[in-house]
Amino acid sequence: MNTVTKVAVCSRSFSNNTILRNELLQKYQNVTFNDKGLQLKGDSLVSFLSGHEKAITALEVLDEYVLSKLPELKVIGKYGVGLDMIDMSAMRKYGKKLGWTGGVNRRSVSELVIAFAISMLRNIPQANREVISGAWRQHVGGYLSGRTVGIIGCGHIGKDLTKLLKVFGCNILVNDIQDYSDFYSENDLSSVTIEHLLENSDIVTLHVPLNDNTRNILDSSKLSLMKSTAILINTARGELVDETALKQCLKENRIAAAAFDVFAVEPPKDQELLSLPNFLATPHIGGSAAEAILAMGRSAILGLDENYIPSFT
Repeated sequence: MNTVTKVAVCSRSFSNNTILRNELLQKYQNVTFNDKGLQLKGDSLVSFLSGHEKAITALEVLDEYVLSKLPELKVIGKYGVGLDMIDMSAMRKYGKKLGWTGGVNRRSVSELVIAFAISMLRNIPQANREVISGAWRQHVGGYLSGRTVGIIGCGHIGKDLTKLLKVFGCNILVNDIQDYSDFYSENDLSSVTIEHLLENSDIVTLHVPLNDNTRNILDSSKLSLMKSTAILINTARGELVDETALKQCLKENRIAAAAFDVFAVEPPKDQELLSLPNFLATPHIGGSAAEAILAMGRSAILGLDENYIPSFT
């Protein structure tokens, strides 16, 4: 056990998980947990991390300002798979090391996508609200089986999702800037332009990281390409989609439905969007399966010891 190195755990869900706490304390004795459930950002994040040599972070933003104020901090163990909240150039500038493993929550997210798809195809959210209000009418929905599903981003989650969709006999279209041609051929997938994918998919699901190239990847012009019967699913990052344009599409039935687990601002403020009968919102629960939480936590713990100065942006 390391009794000298000071470790800070910013993540509230990690701090609340008895198994992860015990496993971390078996390796490091001097640990500060976020037991007050603080939402850490800016100066409050600097204050919490100050004096610690290693840290486990989740959705906390580690920008140039924060990193410049923490000379003692040497290592970040990343809890979760998204890296858009960490300024990689600042990490390199200040010599900070990153411990991160991609895809550890893939099954948790891909199963949520399946749940979203079936829920919206069968009008489950709307039917549930009607029953609660006293109405009783049958909604005629449709199968997921045999549908054309467009996956934008075929990394860890996109690949895992294809395995689940194949059970339903779905026709799968994929779009990614990376060359995954071997995976495509092995799984009978069609690699297409994003325009072709949007025009021909019954369900479109996003699985790309947020960066300057993907921000608003689905703006009003791209959303206009989708079928009026199509469903849009976003379990990646909120800023990938122009939410104002999406709201108009849903209100005017230019897109049949949408299900989002992530938003540009969390929690979301647009009550008009949230209250639409053809929109389903969840509070960023993509990785919140018990199995995924343990996998992400253990990856973050490992990252405290196995890490590197990031060479990518």
